[in-house]
Amino acid sequence: MTVREIPEPDHLEFLRSQPSASFLQTPAWGRVKSEWRRESLGWFEGERLVGAALVLYRQLPKVRRYLAYLPEGPVIDWAGDDVAAWLTPMTAHLKRRGAFGVRMGPPVVVRRWSAAQVKEGIADPAVRRLGDIVPLERDGVGARVVSQLDALGWRPQVAEGGFAAGQPQYVFQVPLVEADGTPRSEESVLAGMNQLWRRNIKKAAKSGVEVTTVPAGAPAREGSPQTALEAFHALYVHTAQRDHFTPRPLSYFRTMAEALESEDPDRFRLHLAHHEGDLVAATIAIRVGTHAWYSYGASSTEKREVRGSNAVQWAMIRDALAAGATVYDLRGITDTLDAEDPHVGLIQFKVGTGGQAVEYAGEWDLPLNRALYAAFDLYMKRRG
Repeated sequence: MTVREIPEPDHLEFLRSQPSASFLQTPAWGRVKSEWRRESLGWFEGERLVGAALVLYRQLPKVRRYLAYLPEGPVIDWAGDDVAAWLTPMTAHLKRRGAFGVRMGPPVVVRRWSAAQVKEGIADPAVRRLGDIVPLERDGVGARVVSQLDALGWRPQVAEGGFAAGQPQYVFQVPLVEADGTPRSEESVLAGMNQLWRRNIKKAAKSGVEVTTVPAGAPAREGSPQTALEAFHALYVHTAQRDHFTPRPLSYFRTMAEALESEDPDRFRLHLAHHEGDLVAATIAIRVGTHAWYSYGASSTEKREVRGSNAVQWAMIRDALAAGATVYDLRGITDTLDAEDPHVGLIQFKVGTGGQAVEYAGEWDLPLNRALYAAFDLYMKRRG
């Protein structure tokens, strides 16, 4: 197995040959993260390309050495018995590129919990975290990968905080296929939701909420001079002020939309929910192959009673089903099930979709230069 830089078109073509891959591993994502140096890597058996990765390099202050970051990657055969055969040539290549350390997030599942289990856990005072509940499923591949990474000297990282805030280790997903692999119907997915979600979806429809799915540059609605992306961002800033988080600038979303849409016209879509002409909810959906994500969302403080947020989520799920996706991913949750924790409201909202809480292997670091890695670690702790 050898590893070398590959052209972006070869990287993209490899990803298209796979059932799916994280959008954070597409060449386009390297253009979104313009403050990082990017590189497309390929794994070869002879001259056959068998794996690929997007590597983002972040420079250590005042030193021309880098942290090499592979968010939710690399895209390799994680199910094989010998993870080292893939990672050893990768780390050697990254070291030659000036990396003092490597951070990656293997896209392998470790455990799953049903919506019913999560709901029961929140109601049980003795349960504080997902790990306190016996999982619905333990994944053998995920367990083997974690064990091998530990043996190879990789260090697990805490998902919250830290470098670039990390990628979520716990997510909530709605399976869009039955146990035998056949696609689920809209009726099946709707039946899997809790009563409140079904009622809110019906209420939104009865109230006249209309959801449109549009490219970023399309008009926000007929006759509007504002683009869909501009309308989304205005509502997103409103949401940030209400919920006390720092919003990303419009330029970030423009770059994201242009990069992802140029790679695949169906990769990035905006969903806008209007009620009597007012924008009440808006979301960004991303799809790579058979995996669809809810990426960003916004909602108005006014007219919450028309349930625009439920309507727009249902529209995204229906679009994912129509596109042949096998999973609808609502992205990150914390692992808390403590009813007093302020984060538990987010998981309660997502649990209503009837999906599953999913734990991934999380992010792992490998120091290549221990002194520089220790300096970087100290720098990040002081920053945080």
